[in-house]
Amino acid sequence: MPDWDLLITDANIATMRSGAGAYGAIENAALAIAAGRIAWVGPMTELPSRYAALTQSVHGRWLTPALIDCHTHLVFAGDRAREFEQRLNGASYEEIARAGGGIRSTVRATRSADKSLLIDSARPRIDALLQEGVATIEVKSGYGLDLDTEIAMLDAARTLGEQYDAEIFTTFLGAHSVPTEFDGRVDAYIDFVIADVLPAVREQGLADAVDAYCERIAFSAEQVARLFERAAALGMPVKLHADQLSDGGGAELAASFNALSADHLEYASADGVRALADAGTVAVLLPGPFLNLGETRAPPISMLREHGVPMAIATDCNPGTSPICSLRLAMNLATSLFRLTPEECLAGVTRNASRALGLADDRGTLEEGKRADFAEWDINHPRELTYWAGLNQLNSLTIAGKPTGPSRPG
Repeated sequence: MPDWDLLITDANIATMRSGAGAYGAIENAALAIAAGRIAWVGPMTELPSRYAALTQSVHGRWLTPALIDCHTHLVFAGDRAREFEQRLNGASYEEIARAGGGIRSTVRATRSADKSLLIDSARPRIDALLQEGVATIEVKSGYGLDLDTEIAMLDAARTLGEQYDAEIFTTFLGAHSVPTEFDGRVDAYIDFVIADVLPAVREQGLADAVDAYCERIAFSAEQVARLFERAAALGMPVKLHADQLSDGGGAELAASFNALSADHLEYASADGVRALADAGTVAVLLPGPFLNLGETRAPPISMLREHGVPMAIATDCNPGTSPICSLRLAMNLATSLFRLTPEECLAGVTRNASRALGLADDRGTLEEGKRADFAEWDINHPRELTYWAGLNQLNSLTIAGKPTGPSRPG
C-alpha cells in the first residue's frame, strides 16, 4: 500500500504559515497528500523516503493555499444597477435605502424567486470565484427578512455546496435590514427573528454562524446584543457588520461576544480595535463597498497592525454595494485603497480568512494535517497575485486532495 496518494515535486510553495518568514515560502519544495490531507511539506532535499501512488512535477510553479472568500451575499435575485447609476448621480446609499431601495429592493426580488432561480442565478458568481482559485466560500442570507425566504436562501446555499467542489459555509443574516411590514417596529422585528426565524434555522441545521448589521440605518448595538445572546444560547458563533458608516460600537460589541469576525470597520474606534485584539476577533476588510460607495474613511489599518488584529479580505459580493465576483480584484483594491502589502493581502484570503470562518485548524495554510486545498499558479512570485488585476494565472485548483476547476496543459 502506498504511504501517500500524491506527491507533488519541483514546486515553490508559499505555505502562509505565520512566523515562517515572508509568505512562509519554501523554494524547490515538495508536498504530499494522503486521504485528502497534507501528509508532508518541505524542501526537496528533506523529502522522506516514502512511496506515493502518483508523483507529479509542477516544474517550478508556485503553490499557495486555496483562496477563501469569507464574506459574500452571492445568493439573491434581481440586481441594483439602477441604484449604481443613482449613486453616480449624487444620491447616497442611505438616501436610496430610506427611499425603499437598497437592501429592500433585493428583498422584494428575492421573496418572489423560487429556490431554483436562487441557485441558477448564483452559479456564475461561484464559477467566477472557483476560476480564481477559491475553494471555500461563505454565503449569507439576509435578503428574505421573513421566515420562508431566509430558509430558502440558506437552503439554496447548502444545495450549491453539495453541487460544487468548493465548500460553502452559510451565515444567517436575518438582522440585515427592517422589512417594510415592520416599518417603525424595529424591536418587534428583532423579537420575531429571535423567537421565530433563528430557532427554525438552527433546528434545520442551515447556518454555521449568525450575523447582523449594526448601523444607524439598520440595528443598534443593544438590539444586536439581544440576537447574539440568543445565538449564544443555541451554541451558534457570531459575526458582525460593524462600524461601516458610523461608530456604533460595533467592534466592541463583536468582541464582547467573541465574534469570529467584525467586518467593514471603517469607523471603528481605538477602543474597538483593542477589544478585537483582546478577543482574537478577525477584522474582515471589504474594499469593494468602500470603492463603490465612494467612501473616504478607510479602516484603521495602522491600529489593527499595531494591536496584532488579524486582517482578512473578502469580496462582499452583493447586488448593491459590491457587485464584485473577483477575490483577486479585492486583494488588488486592498493595496490601493487601504495600503495593505501583497503579503498581507494573500494572508487575508488564506490564513486569516480561515480564522474568520472558524476554520484555522483545518485550512488556510499549507502544513501537515490540514486539508489539501491549494492552488497552482503560473507566477514568478506570490506578490503577483495582488499585483495583477484581470489576469488569471491559475493553472489548477485542488480541493481536499482532488483536482478541480480550470486547468491548463503544460
